[in-house]
Amino acid sequence: MEILAPAGGKEQLIAAVRAGADAVYLGTDSFNARRNAKNFGPEELKEAVSYCHGRGVKVHVTVNTLVTDRELRDLYDTIRVIADSGADAVILQDLAALSMFKKYLPEIARHASTQMTIHNLEGLRAAEDLGFSRAVLARELSLEEIRYLADNTKMELECFVHGALCMSVSGQCGLSSMFGGRSGNRGLCAQPCRLDFRAGDRSYALSLKDMSYIQRIKELEAAGVCSVKIEGRMKRPEYVAAATEACVKALRGEAPDMERLEKVFSRSGFTDGYLTGRRNISMFGRRTEEDEAESAQILSKVTELYRRELSRIPVDMELSVQKDEPARITVSDGVNTLTVLGDIPEKVINKELDAYQSLSKTGGTPFVLGNLKLDVDKAYTVKLNNLRQEALAQLLALRETVKPYDITGEFEPVISEERQTKPVLRLRFNNTGQLFSAGEAEYIYLPIEEIDRELIMEYGDKLIGELPRLVFPLSEPKLTERLLKLKEEGLSRLCAGNIGLIRLAKRLGFIVHGGFDLNIINTKALETYEDYGLEDAALSYEINIKDAVRLGGGIKRGLIGYGYLPLMLYRNCPVRTAKGCGACRGIGRLTDRQQKSFPVLCHNREYSSLLNSLPLYIGDKEVRGLDFLTLYFTTEDRERCRQVYEKYLSGEALNEERTNGLYYRNLL
Repeated sequence: MEILAPAGGKEQLIAAVRAGADAVYLGTDSFNARRNAKNFGPEELKEAVSYCHGRGVKVHVTVNTLVTDRELRDLYDTIRVIADSGADAVILQDLAALSMFKKYLPEIARHASTQMTIHNLEGLRAAEDLGFSRAVLARELSLEEIRYLADNTKMELECFVHGALCMSVSGQCGLSSMFGGRSGNRGLCAQPCRLDFRAGDRSYALSLKDMSYIQRIKELEAAGVCSVKIEGRMKRPEYVAAATEACVKALRGEAPDMERLEKVFSRSGFTDGYLTGRRNISMFGRRTEEDEAESAQILSKVTELYRRELSRIPVDMELSVQKDEPARITVSDGVNTLTVLGDIPEKVINKELDAYQSLSKTGGTPFVLGNLKLDVDKAYTVKLNNLRQEALAQLLALRETVKPYDITGEFEPVISEERQTKPVLRLRFNNTGQLFSAGEAEYIYLPIEEIDRELIMEYGDKLIGELPRLVFPLSEPKLTERLLKLKEEGLSRLCAGNIGLIRLAKRLGFIVHGGFDLNIINTKALETYEDYGLEDAALSYEINIKDAVRLGGGIKRGLIGYGYLPLMLYRNCPVRTAKGCGACRGIGRLTDRQQKSFPVLCHNREYSSLLNSLPLYIGDKEVRGLDFLTLYFTTEDRERCRQVYEKYLSGEALNEERTNGLYYRNLL
């Protein structure tokens, strides 16, 4: 099993390697989900890869943010930088990045970021279809679910084992972008979830403790996980070293020092709630003054973990010491072999040559003596320290040689121009109690659990069944059974918000429409989804509307035009943990420091979504260049739904507090 450690900068990288990491993940100056970390420029990246490869450690480069059309040229330049570095793998979120790596740098391994929300078997199979070799699983999965996935796929599975735990499923959070324009999908999350949101009397209702599965790392290995990942590219080198060393010990079957790790950094302790399935109030916590004080006291002691080189690469040596010939040492790491010549041996006067003692002194290097073969005339002796040092220095230099990839082609810009189409309206309802007669609507979206034969007969081909945004592995067979029944009853269209559900819907023969949660903000992603079988797609609500109307590609595209936008998607409902499910009857509330109220929408007790406190509304704006606008109804009653629809048709203002969202702002 691979231990994958974070490297937010050079110090963290050295700490990870010396503490025993098998691989590190790091970001370049652009397109990574921790843009506020130190990160690595082009030359620094080469040096990092050289240092790691010399010590038998792989380097995974994060390119896991959303990319606009304006940035595709810069993304190509980043691909060239990564190619020149000789890194081992890239971690990707945006399908535009996937498309470009497949085109320009096909040799490098491609890993699907946790930002892609892969949490079920269909998601893994879709990732494999698209050209990924590994998937970083969603943090919300239990050990049983992880084991089920591993038993049913050939994909490499990577999962987080320690570090900060977001309240929202990764890739499905718009809280930071809506609060201040700093998008988590663009690597600039400001963590507003750590502020004081209240669920009834309970404070900090969106702040989870840090996760830690380190003590259960052997169970993850037995379940089929190939790589365990430590979160923390924004953390200090002491944290990286302590977490890495704890993982190494646990994997060896030794007891990790969890008390020290908790003192280095925690939020009122650790949780393994998702792994065990105990999703309750014990998972919640926040960073306290006591936590800060304990960290300050222990950091200086932790530096001992990475002060020295870790000798771990076995090197076989052959030594020849013969009369009248230069001493000769040959070293091999199994791939690289070289020979170094030394002095002419001298006759033994006092002490016979102890070759093993001299050649096993590899401290201060990443090497450890493996097999030793001696061809030594015991009547002669020679100084071996310098010979050993020179041989190992040359071997390290050989291992550190950067091996760049070839780039296959020059950058080809996307072809796009501002479109002038006038969008039609589509209506998305949360339940049948909201339905009303809307003859001007092109399509009606309704969650599949709300659909029956009568509705299918009434709406015909205008009805689109909305798939759940999260479908955990053990629920997939039940969902498939439900969809086959709906198909038999005449439903022909489904809306899917992640790659796994697109694949499932296609496999069952439905026409598939893409949801806003696919996070599409560029032409190449739109084209990739078109190739994968989408009929049309809703774009991300984080896109600027000027960018939206200029996207290329052949399929129809649209935006949410009205709605309390889903800002978070989570498996551990804060309202349930505070009050119990009976208290909210499907719609709960959180309150922030300014006393704004945020609806919490429950979805069959499988997961919940946090909605914005204000509705988005652009019905009074002149919008051209899109094919459709969706009125996304959630908590409204039927009369409110009808009122919004009529105002949209007439182009009237909403005449109440509302937001334009991010459509008229440049997202950071």
